[in-house]
Amino acid sequence: MSNTFGTALRLSIFGQSHAPAIGMTLEGLPAGFRPDGKALQEFLNRRAPGQGAHTTSRKEADVPEFLSGLVNGTTCGAPLCAVIRNTNVRSQDYVNLQEIPRPSHADYPARIKYGDAHDSRGGGKFSGRLTAPLCVAGGLCLQLLEQKNIRIGAQILRIGSVENPRFDPLAPEIPSAFATPTEAMLEEIAAAKAELDSVGGMIECAVTGLPVGLGEPMFDGLENRLAQILFAIPGVKGVDFGSGFDCAAMRGSQHNDPYYVNQDGAVQTRSNHAGGILGGLSTSMPLILRVAIKPTPSIGKAQESVSFSGKGGMLEIKGRHDPCIVPRAVPCVEAAAAIAILDAILEAKQWI
Repeated sequence: MSNTFGTALRLSIFGQSHAPAIGMTLEGLPAGFRPDGKALQEFLNRRAPGQGAHTTSRKEADVPEFLSGLVNGTTCGAPLCAVIRNTNVRSQDYVNLQEIPRPSHADYPARIKYGDAHDSRGGGKFSGRLTAPLCVAGGLCLQLLEQKNIRIGAQILRIGSVENPRFDPLAPEIPSAFATPTEAMLEEIAAAKAELDSVGGMIECAVTGLPVGLGEPMFDGLENRLAQILFAIPGVKGVDFGSGFDCAAMRGSQHNDPYYVNQDGAVQTRSNHAGGILGGLSTSMPLILRVAIKPTPSIGKAQESVSFSGKGGMLEIKGRHDPCIVPRAVPCVEAAAAIAILDAILEAKQWI
């Protein structure tokens, strides 16, 4: 099913951008887990809209309402279901999109696939709004993983032409000092916004504390699982691990990670070009991945498009849109990674 992810841990996400509510169902969480509601809300606030000039002006509290799966604040083994009410919608801003699709948005193929039944308001089921329930599920998974000393953190690597340093691949700092945009990055976003345009970027994520051998070969490798859920974040156009595409210009003697035994008697590697994964299995070294985020397609500049009646013309987009989604996508990447990692752990029955 297109709205479901996972094997031992099954996540389903439902709703649309302008529906009465959006939400998620998470099945397979260990019973007896007591979520920290304050920590979860702080995590969701990092993704929430309306937090400054660099984000959309749409304001949503994004407070999850748990309908099942908790008894006296503790998971009981039943599927955990949570909803987030949509309270600040302006559907009238999207009336023209029922006839004219936005360039580089899902409007055109979705309309062809679903016909007149497609919900184009705010992007419908293709909206970044659906990352809110993703972050509810991921925020809970992050808490569970931290109990097992597995830590996940993401940082902004690039916005437009402005770059930050990469994680130390052998000892990444979590949380990163670059989890939020720098002043130079905010200026890059402001410049694009002033020109009725948008800007993309790149996010880097690190996972520490993984055991050796987590994952499966072939189709269920850690890279496969992570890539599948990361591409569910709207705007993600590329994912790589370790040295990623840079390995194409390296020799084996440069890319290989030599093994050694550290002072604690554990096997480690001198470098980490593999990004903590070999053959789909974790190596116990930090897992390092990056995602490329495209510029927001909904921009204020007039753009060439066509109508579904077959006529050409220019499209002027109204509504409230992020000039850059990278800052709000950072917790989404952390959430997605946490869900995939916890699913792999539970599937391997390595949860103690």
